[in-house]
Amino acid sequence: MVAGAGLLLGLALWLLAQKSQTGRPGLELENGQLRPCPASPNCVSSQADPSDSVHYLPPIGFEGDPDIAWQRLIGIVARRPDARVIGQKDNYLRAEFRSRVFGFVDDVEFVLDPQAGKIHFRSASRVGYGDFGVNRRRIEAIRAEMKGL
Repeated sequence: MVAGAGLLLGLALWLLAQKSQTGRPGLELENGQLRPCPASPNCVSSQADPSDSVHYLPPIGFEGDPDIAWQRLIGIVARRPDARVIGQKDNYLRAEFRSRVFGFVDDVEFVLDPQAGKIHFRSASRVGYGDFGVNRRRIEAIRAEMKGL
């Protein structure tokens, strides 16, 4: 009985992983903004309401030349073994990140705001409800690399 339940759980996780790898949701900018996070806790965004502690993280700040900061971010994302850059246009970058075990795909977007000295982002799981904080930790790790920590 336990083995059967384990098999069903494994099959369900495999099916979710397969679903996450097919079809990219409509992302990109809408009126210059990233799409809002869904109600589920598997998404973080610098453009969420700051009072929303589940979804909001502050943007990645930088000082100096915006082009240098942007190229640094692109390099950080491109060097990550779990990432694949999907597209880049002007001040917009889109990447997919895959989990090691099941290959779940998360969609991550960045937008450069050169005048404000900030890089906005949205990092969201493609399927499921929770993410055990994976999207939040990913953005914080990228932020730390941007600061040179």
